[in-house]
Amino acid sequence: MRVNAYAAPAAGEPLTPTTIERRDVGPNDVLIAIQYAGICHSDIHTVNGDWGPQPFPVVPGHEIVGVVAEVGADVTKYQAGDRVGVGCMVNSCGECAHCRGGDEQYCINGAVLTYAGADRDGTTTQGGYSTHVVVDADYVLSVPDSLDAAAAAPLLCAGITTYAPLRRWGAGPGKKVAVVGLGGLGHIAVKIAHAMGAEVTVLSQSLKKQDDGLRLGADHYHATSDPDTFTQLAGRFDLIVNTVSADIDTNAYLGLLALDGAMVNVGIAPGPLSVGGILLGSPRRILTGSMFGGIALTQEMLDFCAEHGIGAEVEVISADRVNEAYERVLASDVRYRFVIDTGTIA
Repeated sequence: MRVNAYAAPAAGEPLTPTTIERRDVGPNDVLIAIQYAGICHSDIHTVNGDWGPQPFPVVPGHEIVGVVAEVGADVTKYQAGDRVGVGCMVNSCGECAHCRGGDEQYCINGAVLTYAGADRDGTTTQGGYSTHVVVDADYVLSVPDSLDAAAAAPLLCAGITTYAPLRRWGAGPGKKVAVVGLGGLGHIAVKIAHAMGAEVTVLSQSLKKQDDGLRLGADHYHATSDPDTFTQLAGRFDLIVNTVSADIDTNAYLGLLALDGAMVNVGIAPGPLSVGGILLGSPRRILTGSMFGGIALTQEMLDFCAEHGIGAEVEVISADRVNEAYERVLASDVRYRFVIDTGTIA
């Protein structure tokens, strides 16, 4: 079937309306009529060619919420009318140790990304800036009815990307958690960490979003442009989740960790990290990274967010404003996530 979409024809070029072909619904497939698609900074990096050559034309979008329109003959988990979501991947080998352990995102043979990926049938995947998508049922998520559909879309990337390290490193009562950056990822990290019961601190370059941070659930808010911040908070945190994609002084942030504290990078900085070994070893500290989560963990995250009333702070736009939205994301002119109403794609 051919469906309407918005695609980038080449690196750095504006997205334009087009049509793309979706595969026929196979025995284990789900056809989804997309309602909302979030705009992730990763979409912009991909379209601009920041992460290397891409298989243009590319239809971005890996924060997808919609309604099941059709299911394959072997699908029992979903039926027409169910509200569902699709995140950053749409397939994996399903057989390696990582897949069997529920970490499909780290598939040894390569997880299939939702767009610009090489699918198992040799085709190139195209994402959620479109009216419909066909996805293997094993990679489809149930989106609880209590979540607003537009606010739920960014949870499929920004939500799971921050939930995964908070869950892995034990954010909860008695734990001090710092979130670096209050943007598309950071604002959701604050909400989730607060709901988990942790004491939450936002570390942002300035105090201009302080009121927002406290409203979203932060207990404390500090400006990293103030050198006294790093003196005042030295050795304080059990966990630091770094959500920014710019270069930061990693050594300065490591100094904020307590014994056995962990700093987890979920933002992708453009350059290599420079780390002083003494800061890792004395006292004992951990520096690591994290991608999005596996399917089971993503479903757990959606259920957790539904239980606690957590959704992204979103600005819903029509599809013809996508290029404007990209410019505003790059200018940090959004609080905090753009979501495309895909009903406006024609």
